Amino acid sequence: MRKEVGMLYLVALMASGLPMAAAQSVPEEPISLNFHDAELGSVLGAIADFTGLNIVVGKGVSGRVTLHLDQVPWHQALDLVLHSQGLVSQRQGNVILVTPKDGVATRLELPNGSTVLPAPLPPLGWEQLTLRYARAADMAALLRGEQGRGLLSERGRVAVDQRTNTLLVQDTPEYLASIRRTLLGLDIPTAQVQIEARIVVVRDSAAREIGIDWGVSSRQGLVVGDTGGARRVERYAGNEGGFGGLAVDLGDPVGPGATFNIGYLASDVLLDLELHALESEGRSKTISEPRVITANQHPAVIKQGKEVPYQESTAEGATNTEFKEAVLALEVTPQITSDDAVVMDLRINNDTIADQSFAGAPAIDTNQIATRVRVADGETLVLGGILTQGQARNLYSTPWLGDLPLVGSLFRYTEKVDDRVELLVFITPRILDDGLAVR
Repeated sequence: MRKEVGMLYLVALMASGLPMAAAQSVPEEPISLNFHDAELGSVLGAIADFTGLNIVVGKGVSGRVTLHLDQVPWHQALDLVLHSQGLVSQRQGNVILVTPKDGVATRLELPNGSTVLPAPLPPLGWEQLTLRYARAADMAALLRGEQGRGLLSERGRVAVDQRTNTLLVQDTPEYLASIRRTLLGLDIPTAQVQIEARIVVVRDSAAREIGIDWGVSSRQGLVVGDTGGARRVERYAGNEGGFGGLAVDLGDPVGPGATFNIGYLASDVLLDLELHALESEGRSKTISEPRVITANQHPAVIKQGKEVPYQESTAEGATNTEFKEAVLALEVTPQITSDDAVVMDLRINNDTIADQSFAGAPAIDTNQIATRVRVADGETLVLGGILTQGQARNLYSTPWLGDLPLVGSLFRYTEKVDDRVELLVFITPRILDDGLAVR
């Protein structure tokens, strides 16, 4: 019988010829089945003949079966056959309805014992969804999910047109509406953060004069403090020897007693004016002032240093020029919080050229530190503790008299002083509004 709700056909009638609505006992003895590449309908017909039950097969149920079962309960044999074809069954009285898994009937009616009406499958529809901000390939992976556990129904599917950043989704109207709402909430602009860095060399105690609020540091962890209490850096990793050198030539490094510090700049400090004043006194020097804009939760990398060339011989006897980096590298991954603060994952690499080489290639001393800090929008974080130490000669002389021959040495003298310098890295994250405007 052909109906709008679906196509059903009867595989087998009751072996006894009784009306379909009549009650009938089912044999309890086991069944043996032996089929090779047989039609699914033939196998189900054999089970129907054995049990005396009616088996009704829904639209789309087909396939071929090979099995050998010896003396097993008939209901177990039926379950094995259906499971091998991705089918399920539903029994009411002396009628068993067989359908695909996504077409299980929610209602089985037998009016006058002559008609079986399963719940119809909802129709499938197509929808074209063009995304403005999100990547269509990423959203398609979200819809499919891991191991098929996504936002699509079992009958749904999705295709991607990367040229127009469009998703083509096929599913039921209910699922299409849910997918449309979900993508509308996800297809939004990604917030951006401007990372402003200053790499500055200062002499001796100039860092304290700038107004840096240093925290307490250790090799096991860092606690950076402010007037409102302690802020704990979530993780810290570094080598035992501290930083062995700088990416710029500032003299001999301080020994293993050096530590790595994190601090915050006081809110009333005008960094530009402070650094300009120190530079005018010859007590600081700004090496670099890079700025970079990155999306929320995407890394930004800033490097300062040089590439060292060296010669390398190939197996054929030729010579190639290779390069090794000796840089101070800063990788920042910002994450904007709900209260407009910025959590930054920081990775710092300070690579310097060692005094020795290996097979002609320069050795690189590598020092790495990774940490996580939370700062307010526009607040300046300071990374310090990278110290170097050397000696300076200061010449003091009386004007004119110190330049006289023979007796000039009586009016001048030279003083040797220890020269300690520190490398400071100032990092200021600023959240950008739409249009790249700083808040």
